Amino acid sequence: MDAQDARDGTYDARDTARRLRAITGELSDRFYERDDVVRTLVVALLAGQHSLLLGPPGTAKSELARELTGRVEGASYWEILLSKFTAPTRMFGPIDVAALARGEYRQVYEGRATTAHVAFIDEIFKCSTAALNETLGYLNERIYHPENGGEPIRCPLIAAITASNELPGGDDAAAIYDRLLVRIEVGYLEEPSNFAALVRSAVSRPTPPARTTVELAALQNAVTEAVPEVEVPDTVVDAVCALRAALRRAELVASDRRWRQAVRLLQASACLDGRATVTEADLPVLTHVLWNAPDERPVVEREVLQLVNPDAREALDVAATLDALENRLESMAGQSREALSEWVIRDAHQKLAVAGKRLERLRGEAERAGRSTATVDRVTERQHAVRARVLTEALGLDTSMVRDQLPGVGQTP
Repeated sequence: MDAQDARDGTYDARDTARRLRAITGELSDRFYERDDVVRTLVVALLAGQHSLLLGPPGTAKSELARELTGRVEGASYWEILLSKFTAPTRMFGPIDVAALARGEYRQVYEGRATTAHVAFIDEIFKCSTAALNETLGYLNERIYHPENGGEPIRCPLIAAITASNELPGGDDAAAIYDRLLVRIEVGYLEEPSNFAALVRSAVSRPTPPARTTVELAALQNAVTEAVPEVEVPDTVVDAVCALRAALRRAELVASDRRWRQAVRLLQASACLDGRATVTEADLPVLTHVLWNAPDERPVVEREVLQLVNPDAREALDVAATLDALENRLESMAGQSREALSEWVIRDAHQKLAVAGKRLERLRGEAERAGRSTATVDRVTERQHAVRARVLTEALGLDTSMVRDQLPGVGQTP
């Protein structure tokens, strides 16, 4: 960004998008198997929408959120781990004890949610009943009502990233869940090579990675000016309407408010890619918006990809086959090596080989048509992970010594 532009209060949205793409790439390189997670979080931030990272402990949710929010230069950052006993004053500003001694009742807002531009709220669904209404107001309207009943305080929050190990269990937590537009599932690493790299990183001293940043004012300008100016053509509106109808047939119903907010995500996705118009290629971000329970997400993903990318849609069918193979392997735990080997020879090997060939074909078709290969690549990684499990757990082989086929099994007919 040109320094004079910054002084004049004008910002180049293309430069901001370029920086955000660089941040996305750097974080994707650092956090294994998190490409889609990282991009979706960046899109949500650019859209000014809150997001939820949902997954078990130890999946780098907190670290990823801190790394992303820490890339906004000049931003006031706030982080908290909630519990059922967290008081509203701990979140929004403690009482000024010195002022109270003088007979004045006021709060200290500096360093709290009230002054934050970006925030990370861990264990969001453990929000206390006492803090619930203020938290909802903070997320919804970006306002806080002081303890002394004064005028509401406008908070500069752009977006919050939240995290939880589990879905909400009560009505209070469900009210917060409804306000989190973007919901992203985060699991443990699946690809053995990525897990091995993770283990090595614990003892190695890597070269400090590149660290691209974006200025707070430039990000704010993109959120309030550049993103809303992105055009949403009728073809995309028609696709969204078709998606809504398909999901309703599957008995998955999202509120009108959620659909309307989702449009801003589509605009942010296009803006991040440097485009002035939304295309059907932006629709996959909706797979993180239109479900309530995790078991609904695959249905949403299939319906979205049916509209956008037939190659990716077919890849999900391959993923279902891989899931079935992995479930079968787990169900055979404790059986003899002879029984496991027979299962590999008669069933698993052929299905894995067919899945690999099918994914290779799908990727080629997607490349020739100029379509995204992200989903095909993700399922291909999954195929590699399941194959490695079969080799190690069923046959007791070292996956680092294996290349194109299962040793001793022969070629696929």
